[in-house]
Amino acid sequence: MKTRTKMIKYAVMGAALLSITACSTRYRNHGYVPTAEELSAITLGVDTRDTVAETIGPPSASGVLDDSGYIYVRSRVKHFGPTRPEVVDRQVVVIGFDTNGIARNVEHYALADGQFVPLQRRITDNGVQTGGLLRQLGANLGNFGPTGAPTASTGSF
Repeated sequence: MKTRTKMIKYAVMGAALLSITACSTRYRNHGYVPTAEELSAITLGVDTRDTVAETIGPPSASGVLDDSGYIYVRSRVKHFGPTRPEVVDRQVVVIGFDTNGIARNVEHYALADGQFVPLQRRITDNGVQTGGLLRQLGANLGNFGPTGAPTASTGSF
C-alpha cells in the first residue's frame, strides 16, 4: 500500500511539473534590424546601396518599386502553451535611395496596435515633398491611368 501511494504521489507531481513547463512563455526573434550605432554609420547623400550593404548587412527585403529601398524587419513572437503565437514587437527600418543609388533617407518604424509608428527619421532634402517609401506606396494605390502607368508622379527618393 505504501509503494502504491508513493507511485501516485510521484505521478501527480510529474504531471503537475509537466503541465507547468508546457505552459511556460517562450519568445522567438525573427529577422534583423540594424542598431542605432550601425545606422549612424550611414552618411546620407554619400553612401550607395553597396556601401550600405557592406556596413550593416544585406536587407531582409528590397523596395517593391524599381528596387528603390532596403527594408530590414525584426519581429518578436510570444508562444504560450497551446494558444496561437502572438507578435508582441515588430521593428522596421527602411533605407531609401534615389535613382542613382545614393542613400537619401532612413526611417525606423514600430508596429503598435496594427499601425506603423515612426520612431526615428533621417532624411536628406532632395526637393521631393514625400513622406518616404511607405507613403509613396500608399499614395500610388489606385492612381493608374488607362495605359497602366501612374497618372501623377510622387517623385523618388
